[in-house]
Amino acid sequence: MDMEHYFTDGEIQIRGKKVERGEAKKADYLLYHQGRIPLAIVEAKKYSLSVRNGLQQAINYAELLDVPYAYSSNGKGFVEHDMELGTEKEIPLNKFPSPEELWKRYTSEKNINEDMERIITQPYYFDTQTKKIPRYYQRIAINKTIEAIAKGEKRILLVMATGTGKTFTAFQIAHRLWKSKTKKKILYLADRNILIDQTMAKDFKPFEKVMTKIQKHDVDSAYEIYFSLYHQLVNEELDEQPYQTVSPDFFDLIIVDECHRGSAKDDSQWRMILEYFKSATQIGMTATPKETDKVSNIHYFGKPLYTYSLKQGIEDGFLAPYKVIKIIMDVDAKGYRPEHGKLDFYGQEIEDREYNTNDFDREMVLTNRTKAVAKKITDYLKSTNRFDKTIVFCVDIDHAERMREALINENAKLVAENPKYVMKITGDDKEGKSQLDYFVDPDEKYPVIATTSQLLSTGVDCETCKLIVLDKNIESMTEFKQIIGRGTRLKTDYGKNYFTIMDFRNNTRKFADPDFDGKPMQDENYKEGDSFTPGGEGGNKNPKPEPHTPMKKYRVDDVDVDAILQQNLCYTNDGKLITTNVIDFTRRNILEEFPNLDDFINKWNSEDKKEVLIDELYRHNIFIDEIREAAGEKISDEMDDFDLICHIAFDKKPLTRSERANNVKKRDYLNKYEGVARQVLEALLDKYASSGITELEDLRILENEPFRKFGSPMKISNLFGGRSGYFDAVHGLQMEIYA
Repeated sequence: MDMEHYFTDGEIQIRGKKVERGEAKKADYLLYHQGRIPLAIVEAKKYSLSVRNGLQQAINYAELLDVPYAYSSNGKGFVEHDMELGTEKEIPLNKFPSPEELWKRYTSEKNINEDMERIITQPYYFDTQTKKIPRYYQRIAINKTIEAIAKGEKRILLVMATGTGKTFTAFQIAHRLWKSKTKKKILYLADRNILIDQTMAKDFKPFEKVMTKIQKHDVDSAYEIYFSLYHQLVNEELDEQPYQTVSPDFFDLIIVDECHRGSAKDDSQWRMILEYFKSATQIGMTATPKETDKVSNIHYFGKPLYTYSLKQGIEDGFLAPYKVIKIIMDVDAKGYRPEHGKLDFYGQEIEDREYNTNDFDREMVLTNRTKAVAKKITDYLKSTNRFDKTIVFCVDIDHAERMREALINENAKLVAENPKYVMKITGDDKEGKSQLDYFVDPDEKYPVIATTSQLLSTGVDCETCKLIVLDKNIESMTEFKQIIGRGTRLKTDYGKNYFTIMDFRNNTRKFADPDFDGKPMQDENYKEGDSFTPGGEGGNKNPKPEPHTPMKKYRVDDVDVDAILQQNLCYTNDGKLITTNVIDFTRRNILEEFPNLDDFINKWNSEDKKEVLIDELYRHNIFIDEIREAAGEKISDEMDDFDLICHIAFDKKPLTRSERANNVKKRDYLNKYEGVARQVLEALLDKYASSGITELEDLRILENEPFRKFGSPMKISNLFGGRSGYFDAVHGLQMEIYA
């Protein structure tokens, strides 16, 4: 039993330059069977409340945590809600079911026999050093999978957002099935070495004595856990394929990592392997299931057994939220058409037609556009941190090389200190690929900026990546979600609480698409038994190489390029991005909360602590810091939040903090105090003028200059008759400031 069971970390809330955690969710009591399978949630309420008072909350938590029985109690009795049957009943205090009774009911309702019970009650693997245990959504995915396999399911699809621990989930599934001897030979399939190597070195390390990596097409039957790239099991030059050197029933369990790529296609090499070992239980794992008229994960694995989305991960506080900066270049907005007969940098006559964003860097290279993008990236890093890990996604390898050069020239001093400050990390670049491990290592400073095309778009675990730059047109929702996933991992101990997406090609419009965070759906025209035509991503018989100058490119150096629009978008509390003007959006939200100026002033003055009200405003999507930033020079940094809101929403002439402080000094309020007490209040006014109202609300301000000369915080409080008298004086001062 867990008492006060916290199961989320609390959403990370970005409030301008301030980052803080929201409230974590907790159940009063969570009851387990043998410490592994949650059976019941109990919400305990006051004796004076109704016995049903906490039932709806218990049901909500039971639904979220996949718990079969929800209870509410006020200390006099219980009310039970059976999630499986949908029934409710009141229970006397002394009739609460025993653990054995609940488990018997559970197995009966779920049709679990003794053989199944032996499998599903197998313990998790527990590392006594790391003490890492599954999070609630990982536990659900693990338990659902184990139960499905115990009941004979052969094809399973798990959909979990990037950064939510798919490989740790896969390990726990594999370990429990292996330990219970349900599955003795296990194959883990992936399509990139880094996915295999980091999985073996991290989550699957407890298997080190019984696991091996298949290399040189050699399947050594002496091991129990196998890792392989699909092309190590397939060799088209051989009559007998490497996977055919063992019998079709050799593997009991196959886990397919990133199954949206290879195994989604009917004609892929992965599918050949999976169909050969068709007697094995097969689990597909992905953050982005692929469902088109050409490829389908659901067609092969079935509908997802469990889905944990990016939005849910952000709300729970397990994934990093994001900011979005959309930048539009003038040539992207209006296009580029060369004059008749114009020659490019290489002396080629340029085809006379309109070139647009889809053509730039693929057919038409505008050198100054690349430079302008590099400058925008550099300017952003200068305003934040020059050593924040950054990935720049380019059209192709040639574009990645040119972007690398432009970024080097923008950051020449840092590159002189270390030439690895900017690196091109692409599939064709041996030196760049050799730096990949250093780039993703949180403890390695260099490389800082990586330019790439496809190599870093999926699977690479760069926990400290804080900036993702999109300078390529991304048409596939799958690819877009995979790229965004490079930034979603949290690393708070390294200062990574959120990440920023800088979008030069309007890709982030996809955030508004229902498919971005919706459940995967098959094409409505698909019928069971249909085959899928060739196409899609990765794992096919002739894998598509990373794009590298697929056609002739023109290069033009004499076209001036400037940014004509920059939008800083905000992530709202309902998981949406504001795509309209942030000032207009905030004004509308203020007026919804406070229909007139008097309502706002009354609310402002009624709060002893203004910081509490400011936090409340953010929860209602009133973004004070963002509108201050969006307004730029029109809004003085010396303007109080109070004046900013009055000005933006109610069109009132604003005052600076210094003007408000001086107005207080001109009035007779301070004459109520004498000697040191008056000096303290004058110093508080000066502090308000320089730092804002929230500084006045913290007693710790008295520990710093210029207050130390007046004595300790206790001594200063005593000047006003004690702590409460001091805060009364501060509250009165606040009322005068906003009079």
